Amino acid sequence: MVFLENVWWLLVLIGVMILIHELGHYWAARFFDVRVETFSFGFGPRLFGFRKGETDFRFSAILFGGYVKMAGEQAGDESAADPRGFLSKPRWQRLIIAFAGPFMNIILAIGLVTGLYMYQFPKIPVRHSPVVGYVAPNSAAAKAGVVEGDRVVQVDDKTNPTWEDIAIKEVSSANRPLHIAVERNGNRLPMTVTPVLDDRVGVGVAGWAEEAEIEIAKVFPEMEAAKAGLTRGDILVAVNGQRILSTPKLHDVIHAANGATVDLVYSRDGKEHTIRITPVKTTMDGQERWMIGVQLEQRMEMTSLGFSDALRESVRQNVKSAGLIYKMLQGIVERRISSKSLEGPIRIAQLSGDAAREGPAQFVGLMAMVSLNLAIFNLLPVPILDGGVILLLLIEMIMRRDLSLSVKEAVVKVGFVFLMAVVMFVLYNDITKILTAG
Repeated sequence: MVFLENVWWLLVLIGVMILIHELGHYWAARFFDVRVETFSFGFGPRLFGFRKGETDFRFSAILFGGYVKMAGEQAGDESAADPRGFLSKPRWQRLIIAFAGPFMNIILAIGLVTGLYMYQFPKIPVRHSPVVGYVAPNSAAAKAGVVEGDRVVQVDDKTNPTWEDIAIKEVSSANRPLHIAVERNGNRLPMTVTPVLDDRVGVGVAGWAEEAEIEIAKVFPEMEAAKAGLTRGDILVAVNGQRILSTPKLHDVIHAANGATVDLVYSRDGKEHTIRITPVKTTMDGQERWMIGVQLEQRMEMTSLGFSDALRESVRQNVKSAGLIYKMLQGIVERRISSKSLEGPIRIAQLSGDAAREGPAQFVGLMAMVSLNLAIFNLLPVPILDGGVILLLLIEMIMRRDLSLSVKEAVVKVGFVFLMAVVMFVLYNDITKILTAG
């Protein structure tokens, strides 16, 4: 049943992505008076649809994708000489038509996040720079000399960074030194932290976490936390006398108890309560762990923003996310980040189902993230993708002549093989992650 739910929500997710993307191409083509023969949701044989004007709007058998077929799109087409054909239009118009699809996905991402922030905006407590709330034993941060309570005031050339700035540097800098400065007892201490590559997730990890209040995001039914009366929104204060200012800290304390009952202090409605709870050994992600049955997150204050503030914050967030995607891709090319960090359709289906079950806000947030990823992926200079089309057009504009048909055909073949290799890899990657987790 969960599998079918995941597939359904994946179809909903990519359905919106495809529709918006192809509408971008369609609207731009119509604006420049290019004759659009087919607007297809999916690939392969036509299942059903309708004709409006000169365009066949259809649903095809393979729903994972879509396309807009324009007259005279290829040099060998019968309608290549059609004055309303794609190739008959100036190169700058063709470039805009190619760019319109990814552009619409970017607009969708910004619009969705703007709407979310108008509904609820997660407000993180303002800090001049983050304080380290946890350092894993024998981690890169520990070896560099970082201790809990240090305030990070610089990372590389960024002064007074947010923890988000630090996290972006961390994940994209496996085996590459990060030059940081921390403030401790009024003194500024320079340090060098070299994140290591985490083979499980494929990104750099330094082994530290930000100091923050930790609240319960979810309580799992039938587990010890639920039986003890813990509920969503409770703030964890301490376990066995140790302050809890990060999720990993709780894991360490419970692991150290080795199944023994622990004293847990939590806050609800401003009042502190103490309970005794006994962890249970549970298998998760292929590993046995002592757990009490809660999912934790950093506490944030929820507020709502006006349209202009929401739009401004949405643009800022999407620009930062785009930068992270770029750094991840650059890290993969430079072999500082493992290609295991890539997510394919199977994992996206799981994420879609999980987000839908958590609520509309989570699903819309995931949709915005996937839409931005799709835009950036399509803009990669790979033949057969929109970015490849744009690249060829730019080359022709510089050369002031068309590339030969044989060159274009060879480039498309190479692009198709590359794209299929990527698809097969991410599918294999998804399956490997599932089998490893199981």
